[in-house]
Amino acid sequence: MHMMVNHSEARDWIVATGETHSVRDLCKYVFSSLGMNYEDYVVQNEKFIRPEELKYLCGDSSDIRTVLGWKPAYTFETMLDEMIEYWQNQ
Repeated sequence: MHMMVNHSEARDWIVATGETHSVRDLCKYVFSSLGMNYEDYVVQNEKFIRPEELKYLCGDSSDIRTVLGWKPAYTFETMLDEMIEYWQNQ
């Protein structure tokens, strides 16, 4: 954030890992970390599936990496691990 605010010109920055993960990936990882099977708790209702849903979405952070030298400090897994730990301690 500090690098973006102090850059010489105002602009839009895309901050992303460059990886793509689905909600299913998130559910599998979190439930597995808690010793549970997500399929026992999560159901997908067909009526909420959009016919034109994009199959692949991924943020392109090449600009912020090149211009500011930014790189992600978290991986998908480390972010979820930190969130799980926080909520387990609540």
